[in-house]
Amino acid sequence: MAEPRGFQRGHSVSRMLKHLPNLLTGLRLAAAPALALLLFAGADRAALGVFAFAGLSDAADGFLAKRFGFATRFGRFLDPAADKFLMFASFVTLSLMNIAPLWLTALVIARDLAIVFGILVARVLALPIRVEPLLIGKASTAVQIVYVALALVLLTFGLHWTLLENIVADMTAIVTAASWLAYAVVGARALARRPTAA
Repeated sequence: MAEPRGFQRGHSVSRMLKHLPNLLTGLRLAAAPALALLLFAGADRAALGVFAFAGLSDAADGFLAKRFGFATRFGRFLDPAADKFLMFASFVTLSLMNIAPLWLTALVIARDLAIVFGILVARVLALPIRVEPLLIGKASTAVQIVYVALALVLLTFGLHWTLLENIVADMTAIVTAASWLAYAVVGARALARRPTAA
């Protein structure tokens, strides 16, 4: 027996909505190179708009995934990857433009590379560890977003608030380093719990 046309249409819409969070995450991935190109082209306002869109899309896809159960295994991998790619592109571009200090960009990138390397080692050694973000890790990402947003706002409106920039840069470095240490502790504990061969 054929399903009613209204049911088929509703099912089709529901299936489309289920992929909406991944679509938004994909757009956020595309926002990273777009942001870099706009900054290098001197389109500061447009770059700020792209960054704002990326932030709103992050909030939207997170809400849809949790509120309506649209989370997928692919989305759980793609979402943090999009965040990291956006931060990577933002910090590298701002450093190349002599806006963000090189040491801060190096710290942010080194921390992310260390986490990825740690996850790979944990997989190879079959360590008893759950790959999930810590609260301090989320705080680190949030502070990095605040730093980039502040840098873009100051650049866009031609403002020079050196003291505020330095304070936020130091805060970003402290929280980033603390999250790096926290993940290292998790890895060390998992390594200590690793079963040894008889």
